[in-house]
Amino acid sequence: MPARVFLLSPASCSGRRAELLLGSSRMTLAERLRSPAGAPIGEVFSFISQLYFRGKLAYASAFARGGGVFVITTSRGLVLPHEPVTVETLSEFASIDLRPANDAYTRPLEAGARLVADQLGPEGEVVLLGSIASDKYVEVLMRVFGTRLLFPSDFVGRGDMSRGGLMLRCVREGRELEYVPLSGAVRHGARPPKLIRVPGSRN
Repeated sequence: MPARVFLLSPASCSGRRAELLLGSSRMTLAERLRSPAGAPIGEVFSFISQLYFRGKLAYASAFARGGGVFVITTSRGLVLPHEPVTVETLSEFASIDLRPANDAYTRPLEAGARLVADQLGPEGEVVLLGSIASDKYVEVLMRVFGTRLLFPSDFVGRGDMSRGGLMLRCVREGRELEYVPLSGAVRHGARPPKLIRVPGSRN
């Protein structure tokens, strides 16, 4: 079977939970971010974004197939989930406008995507776990991966929290979602029914 890479969209570094980490909070994670060693970006984004990023990271880690998991950033392209970041890094992320017309964002992302494409080879698959309704990630990634860029069809019409809960449920059940090519796909749709709460589960 071909290798499969997951690309995780970033958490916003300008929201309230990011401000907790960037400020004078005495939380353990905030103190680690202020240290020279920093803290893993996957852990930091899971705190900032909570359910959504936690779901993406757990799902990608469970179902990546020989290709790995990468986090999209606003200024440093693609990084591994265990890559350390600091308060200064988060401030940098928050200062970059995530738009396809912004070279400070698109150039590192495209360069990182091309490295991944070279490592994967022509048969490898790339799954975007992030917003597919706008072009902020899709436009750049499509230039590199073309028809190899896939996304879970169940994402259409769902909000962030619903996507996060769905992915965590799939991890618990050992069930992988169906992927379809982004090229030519329907990216907007009616909101699906809410997930039925599983007794004893938080999601």
